[in-house]
Amino acid sequence: MTTDVMLEDAGGPAEASMSEVLINLDDDALAGAAKHLGTTGREETVNAALREFDQRRRRLEAFDELVAMAETGMFDELLDKRNYRR
Repeated sequence: MTTDVMLEDAGGPAEASMSEVLINLDDDALAGAAKHLGTTGREETVNAALREFDQRRRRLEAFDELVAMAETGMFDELLDKRNYRR
């Protein structure tokens, strides 16, 4: 089952940039996201899910960068504790 939801512009200069969009939402997915995120309203749930997705994506990108650095040997000196416990 899907629900048509109109997201309204939050407005105000202190608010995050918001767009007004009419979208169809999967009610089961929305309910699952709301339960996981601890949100109550549709707009709150969608925005929280989008923020969480973006934060996870950023963390994964940062982790990938650390892996690439480690593969070059950048952290090898830390394998011997004498090198960083002075």
